[in-house]
Amino acid sequence: MEHDGATARPDDERPLPGDESPLDDPRVSLAAQLRAAAQKAGIGQVAPGEVPTASALLSAIGGVRGLVESIVPGLGFVVVFTITGQLLPSVLIPVVLAVLFVVARAVQRGPVAQALAGVLGIALSAGIALLSGRAEGNFVPGVVINAISLLAMLVSIAVRWPLVGVIVGLLTNEGGAWRQDRAKRRVLVLVTWLWAGLFAARLAVQLPLLLSGQITALATLKLLMGVPLYAGLLWVTWLLVRTVYRGRASGDDVVDAQGTVS
Repeated sequence: MEHDGATARPDDERPLPGDESPLDDPRVSLAAQLRAAAQKAGIGQVAPGEVPTASALLSAIGGVRGLVESIVPGLGFVVVFTITGQLLPSVLIPVVLAVLFVVARAVQRGPVAQALAGVLGIALSAGIALLSGRAEGNFVPGVVINAISLLAMLVSIAVRWPLVGVIVGLLTNEGGAWRQDRAKRRVLVLVTWLWAGLFAARLAVQLPLLLSGQITALATLKLLMGVPLYAGLLWVTWLLVRTVYRGRASGDDVVDAQGTVS
């Protein structure tokens, strides 16, 4: 069979030199994946030097729909358990609500990954509660997640790679260069301490209630210490990070204008 000039290569033949995409490099792919993951984090919704707005904050917590999907299942548990005091309906109704949210997203052809992750988390909590026969089991995964998050923050500070700094470094493409800037390093360490404080506060409040079996109080405080505190600390994080990054950017602009930096 004749071909028009070019010699065809079998599908399984290795690409010729120059045919490779930069993303084929595992290191590039890993960096791109890490940066994409950082952009999906709450702080990733606003660049470090930009002014945080109410709409950006709402977007960071998933928008109105994400806010509803985060609150309603937990609220359903509080209402049903308070009224009935029964374990089965109290843990199953939140699962049903979460599944309905996923179905609604799928019907509207919206992103379902976040809602599906929520279903899995709620189903895991419900499964632990049903297997143990105790409503307390519904809150064990949340306590474990907060403990792991607190440990991750503390370890990152101890090894001098505060987790918020790592995320900001990915977002700004500066890697670990912020560690050489004293002002940036101080702010990023401080913010990481603040997040550690959030997880520690949740544990300090929720763990005693879990151990003492005060389910209604535990469920209520979990809601109050969930999205509201997360959103508030996210806002503070943006303001602090923006201050130091905007200050450094302004300083660089002045230096460039004076011609002292090539």
